[in-house]
Amino acid sequence: MKPWILPALLGLALAGCQVIEPRYPAGERERVEVIERGMERPSEPERAERPDTTGRVARRVAFPAEEYAALEKRGSAVISGRLLLGGRPMANRPISAAPVTTYSAEAAEQALAGRAVEPADPRARAYTHTTRTDGNGDFRLAGLPAGEFYVSGSGQDPSTGETRVVIRQVSLGNGQSRSVELSR
Repeated sequence: MKPWILPALLGLALAGCQVIEPRYPAGERERVEVIERGMERPSEPERAERPDTTGRVARRVAFPAEEYAALEKRGSAVISGRLLLGGRPMANRPISAAPVTTYSAEAAEQALAGRAVEPADPRARAYTHTTRTDGNGDFRLAGLPAGEFYVSGSGQDPSTGETRVVIRQVSLGNGQSRSVELSR
């Protein structure tokens, strides 16, 4: 398995293609995948007929517009914490907090199983909050609404060299501050 698949999976699944950048061979510049807003998604039969050239698992759960419409996008809650892999802090790594929905639950399940899913619907981005860890692996996500979130991060385990994904589910009340350790 390529080392960039798990971080790409996590970013795509939980933050609509904007959290975790893929890794490229030495000498190549990093590229960021952009999904245009308003891009139409193919219907289920068309998706099933298309050959899979991405190596990603097709989503079985369609984007639940009504479920997301009932969620707030911003609020006054805060999640802070630290990303540790193999007992070591992970510096400059992406962190995301995505609301727990049927859509994000499927993606989280696939990520933890080590499978990359197809890119998230761009509408999910408005509900996903992102940041990066500092030099000590610490992070802070502010402006979150009350609710249930998947907080995720990934990095290369210093003891094994393998990419690890860490996801924790966190409940937030209005104005609440929570601390979470993302460690593996």
